[in-house]
Amino acid sequence: WYMLNASHKLSEKVKLTTNAHFRYYELASEYQQEIYRVGLNYSFTKKINVTGGFVYSITDTSYKENLPDLYEYRFYQDLNIKDNWGEFQVKHRVRLAQRFKTKNSEKEVTHRIRYGLFLNYPISKNWETYTFSEIFLKFATKPFSQNRTGAGFIKKINEKLKLKLGYFYTKFSNSGLHRLQLAVILNTDFTKKAI
Repeated sequence: WYMLNASHKLSEKVKLTTNAHFRYYELASEYQQEIYRVGLNYSFTKKINVTGGFVYSITDTSYKENLPDLYEYRFYQDLNIKDNWGEFQVKHRVRLAQRFKTKNSEKEVTHRIRYGLFLNYPISKNWETYTFSEIFLKFATKPFSQNRTGAGFIKKINEKLKLKLGYFYTKFSNSGLHRLQLAVILNTDFTKKAI
């Protein structure tokens, strides 16, 4: 998975979040999915914030086959709670999503909730390690959708830019996928005056 995750501080309490993800079944072949996400984040305190936003995605539902693509747009709402456990930086995220899907001219509306636990640990001034686990549940008769568990490293380039490299495993009801992640993380602050 190749990712660009960005956060743009607009005021003391408000941020604009933008993401673009390009996912492949293989390292750089067998296209799987592209996702574009935009959201508005509001911080109640330093530890608690919420985000609401919109996602558009295109998914190739085949693997080395010729099947119709899945087109989806969805609305999402996040509750984020941050804390520290000693040196560990901890984040809990609960995400609701209302999903509007179209595949082969057939339309479907579904709903999903996700809970993620994310831990970061500083190794040095410019390096940190992370691990996470996130479960996805559908509002359906069989609620389990998937569980992602992974770990990796984050390299701080400067105050605005970080690079992330990691591995994660996605467990589905009847299968599983191993994935590598490579991300660019960009944080800008429009509240600071340019010199």
